[in-house]
Amino acid sequence: MLSIVVAEAREVQIPLLSAVLLAACAAKFARILRVGSLDAGLGPTALFPMGLRRPVALTICIAELCCGIGLLVTAGPLGRGDPADTVRIATAVLFLVATCALIELRTSHPETGCGCFGDFSTSPVSGRTVARSALLAAAALATIDMPPLHPPHGGAEAGRLLGILAAELVVLAALSPELGEGLVRLGYSEPCELRRLPAVRTLTALRRSSQWRRRAGLITADVPVDMWRELCWRFVVFPARAADREAEVVFAVYLRPHRPAIHAALVDAVTGEVLAWPELPARRAGPGWSTEVKPAKPALAPDRSRRPAPDLVGSGVLAAPTDPGRGIPAYRDPPAPRPDKDLPLYRVL
Repeated sequence: MLSIVVAEAREVQIPLLSAVLLAACAAKFARILRVGSLDAGLGPTALFPMGLRRPVALTICIAELCCGIGLLVTAGPLGRGDPADTVRIATAVLFLVATCALIELRTSHPETGCGCFGDFSTSPVSGRTVARSALLAAAALATIDMPPLHPPHGGAEAGRLLGILAAELVVLAALSPELGEGLVRLGYSEPCELRRLPAVRTLTALRRSSQWRRRAGLITADVPVDMWRELCWRFVVFPARAADREAEVVFAVYLRPHRPAIHAALVDAVTGEVLAWPELPARRAGPGWSTEVKPAKPALAPDRSRRPAPDLVGSGVLAAPTDPGRGIPAYRDPPAPRPDKDLPLYRVL
């Protein structure tokens, strides 16, 4: 029974090692695309002179990719004999060299991360990182001179294979500092004030909203005349005509990728006075859409330098955020105007 378990444990190492190598290569490649530097974030390259770091980084990525693919190709009947053993020996040598490099990196550059999984491997090299590399090297050595893999014959054999795989994954997770970094990133929510959302997505969401459909009969142009951002909101201004009066429809679009909150107000194009919504005419044909900001006519353009930006929270249109950690404001109906107070600049409906 013990020999059967040992043989099955050896079989599990091939797909596990291949998955680790391909994941490490993909993480490094993703970082290269984001940073734009081939040797960025690869810890072991710090052991080499500046001129050799780029070729060393390229060699590491290519070696991981070739070994990961080679383990999968030679796992079946096609890799019987010397080809399979060559790939498995190369994988073992790769992990042995990585173990020695991590030990040296921990001694000479204790503040540098191992770079094993790109952006996730920024913490300094620890004993857990070295032990993980040594464990993978031992797993690669255990696969040498192993017969080709075959599908499990029954439920009991499949269950044992899954149990062995799960146990080894737990061990690797315990030895991986990257797991904590990954969990932190999964639980992180970027504040809306720092969220980057292209203007074209804001305009597309506005075009599909009910607010746009309700106000489209007043709008006289296909492109906005003005657009600006304040914290979590983007304001979009379209020229409009209401009861033979030149006006503007101001949309406030919350910066969220999907189904953003959208409010609208009608203001005089010259004075900036808030106007009441007129009876809507029959809906005109949908205009073409463009993200270009069209300059307004000089005679009708409002004086933006004299009109302060709308303070939604201060004027009572938007309540203070209900969840300060996420920065998402709650909404409430605007308060009734008081005789002794001026009306807010924008009354969002």
